[in-house]
This record gives sequence, C-alpha cells and structure tokens, in this order.
Amino acid sequence: MVTLGALGCVLLGLNRLGLILQRHDNLPGFIATALAQGIVYLAAVWIVSRFPSERPVLITILVVAGLLRASVVFSPPFLSDDIYRYIWDGRVQAAGINPYRFVPADKQLASLRDESIYPRINRRDYAHTIYPPLAQAIFLGVTRISESVAGMKMAMVGFEAIAIWLIIKLLTAWRLPPERVLIYAWHPLAIWEIAGSGHVEAVLVALIALALWARGRDMRALTGVALAGAALIKLFPALLLPAFYRRWDWKMPLAFAGTIVLAYLPYGSVGSGAIGFLPGYLQEEGLMHGWGIFPLSVAVRLFGLPESLGRVYLVLAAGVLVILALYLFLRTTIDTDERYVADTLILALTLTVLLSPHYAWYFLWLVPMLCFRLNVPALYLTLASFLLYELLIHTSGPVFIRIGVLLYLPFALIAFVCWLAGRAQSTGQAIQVSVPEESRSATYVSK
Repeated sequence: MVTLGALGCVLLGLNRLGLILQRHDNLPGFIATALAQGIVYLAAVWIVSRFPSERPVLITILVVAGLLRASVVFSPPFLSDDIYRYIWDGRVQAAGINPYRFVPADKQLASLRDESIYPRINRRDYAHTIYPPLAQAIFLGVTRISESVAGMKMAMVGFEAIAIWLIIKLLTAWRLPPERVLIYAWHPLAIWEIAGSGHVEAVLVALIALALWARGRDMRALTGVALAGAALIKLFPALLLPAFYRRWDWKMPLAFAGTIVLAYLPYGSVGSGAIGFLPGYLQEEGLMHGWGIFPLSVAVRLFGLPESLGRVYLVLAAGVLVILALYLFLRTTIDTDERYVADTLILALTLTVLLSPHYAWYFLWLVPMLCFRLNVPALYLTLASFLLYELLIHTSGPVFIRIGVLLYLPFALIAFVCWLAGRAQSTGQAIQVSVPEESRSATYVSK
C-alpha cells in the first residue's frame, strides 16, 4: 500500500508538471511528461496485478484517481478543442434547431454566437457536427445546466465515475481483485483526455462498462441498449455486437436496433444529413483513400508500394473485421465471462489497429476492457498514443511515418512475444497433462 501510495504521489507531481508545461505551450515537454506518467503507471499496474491487497488499497486508488482529475478539470483545454463544438451543439438544440442542419458559421445561427465558444469551434466554416444522437442529447442536457467548459468537463468526469463504479461491481462479481480498477482509473490517457480535454469518450467508456456489466448479469435487453448507446456516441462500438451475442438470443440485438432507431427519430428531419460530417471527416483524415492509415503508409515508404493500394487495404481491412466478427458470432464454444470480454477486446483492438487513428483519445475505449483481461500489447498502444500529439507540431510525411513506426512496430513485437509465451505455456500444460498418473507417481517415489 505504501509503494502504491508513493507511485500515486509521483503521478500527481507529474500531473502538476504537465499543467505547467501546458501553460507555457510546451507540447514536446508535455508529451514527455505523459510518457513518464505511463512508466509510473505501469509500475502501479504491476503491483495490483501481482500482489494481494486489502480494502484500504482500493480507497487509496480511488482517492488518487479523484485527485488526478481534480487537478486538471478546471484548466483550459490544451490538447483538443472538441469541447467547444459540444457546447455549441447543445446551445443550437436549446434554440430548437437541428444540430445537423447548419454549419456553425451559417448566418441562420448568427444570433447564437459569442466570444468565448464560437471562435474556438474547429471546422466551423464548413463542417456540420459529426456526433451521433446520444452525444447530442448529452450536450443538450449538460448545457442546460452550464454552457461553460468547466461544466462540460465535470459532466464527463461524472460519467467516468459511473464507469469506475461499474468496473468495480463487475470485478467483484467475477471474484477478481477490485483494485484492478486502477488499470483504468490511473491511466494517463483517461486523465488528460477526459478531465483535461472533456472528451465525450467518457460517456462511451461508461456505456461499454454498462454493457459488460449487463452481459455479465445476463440482462440481455440492457446489454443491447448499452451497446447501442455506445454506438450512438461514436459509431465504431457497433462492431462489438458479435462479442456480446448469445446463441439464439433475440432480445439483445432487438434492443440494440430499437435503440438506434429511436435515437435517430428526433433528428430525422434532415434525412441522410443526420450522419453529419462523417464522410468529410474520413476524407479529411485520409481514411477513405488509405494515405492516412499508419500501417499502409509505412509499407508504402519502406517497400515502395503504390499509394493506390489504399482502397485495396480498406477492402481487406473490412474483410478481416467481417470474418473475425462472423467467427465470434457463429462459433459454438462454451459461453463464459472470460470469453466475451476477450472477444470484445479482440474486436476493439483489431478495429483500432487497422484504422490507426490520428488522435490519442480514440484509443481510450480499449482501457476499461484491460481491467478484466490485461493485454500487454494493448496497454503499450494506449500509453504510447500520446506520441500522436506530435502531429500537432509537425505534419510532414517523415514525422507521420516515424510516429507510426514507434506506435505499431513495438506493438507488433510485443504481441508476437506474448503469443510465443502463450504457446509455450499451453505446450507445457499439455505435456504435463499427457504424462500418465502412474508415471508421475513413480517418478515421485523414485526421488
């Protein structure tokens, strides 16, 4: 407990240093500080994963987690300006206007502009909102209480608190040490992206935790609603549906589909416009043609492959995801808690690596699953994702490639080593099981 408390104090000190570097607009220094936090965090994860602990340890973990968030929640956003679009979308809806109808710079919304929120909205001149309906409903609800950055950030930290509570409940139900909640609660990515930037991924994390908890209690309709809710925050969690499905279950997929339909109904007046800026965003980030995908860009630079392979890569990536999803959907293995959590992590990790997002907060949805099934490659990826912020300084091709190599080459090597270790362990167990009981007894007697 003393060692864990000391590590928590170091994390708090690095939090303070990170804030100072932000105030001086020192992004390289902040990235180095966040990576240093990752090293301290790994030591804490190792402790809670290896050593039994008592209830005071859990209290220490939660207190430190609260202090880490309280120390940054009132600071201005530094890594992202997305929160200003959240507040704007809530304000637009409060005026009785569909947020998917106009870009912020449209003259129809001129009366809603101010000097604190509107000038800081990214893409305000050409991009409709990209956020799905449940995110919009949350923006509306929060801004009816406060149209401030601090208010929105505190609301997101509140959703995080719900996620942490659900993780503890599920760990306890599965007779796992509740102290493993530290894997999420102390993760630097969660601290800086939610308390620091106020990202709506806080709601996504809470809904994924709710879906895991509901699935563990065999609450099938609630599982479908929670998973649909996650997809209504960011669309990609819809891919997790096969991992949560039980054979011959109709309640969960029906609840999922019904929730999606009901959520889009209030915004249906704009028709297909309710998908917002999504197509433009995919185009802007280079995901439609493949040039913005790290693995493909590295292959093009290192092996001289033509950039026209972008569309081929996207087709192959979609095929991999479909095949993996169908395999998990159709297989007939015994349904256990460990299996569906492992399947959820496999699908989420595969999607994340194949699309290789350019923003660190897109890796955050992996972290809650690590509390139940610790995955070393995924842990590396989530901690190293802070390197992506270097793209805010340099956007040249060489920098893009270097960051991709630093993120995904170690990830691949770690995954390969873990795979070899797993095979060796399985082989050893198989050899042990295959030795006849008589032989084992005889060997023991001879000694």
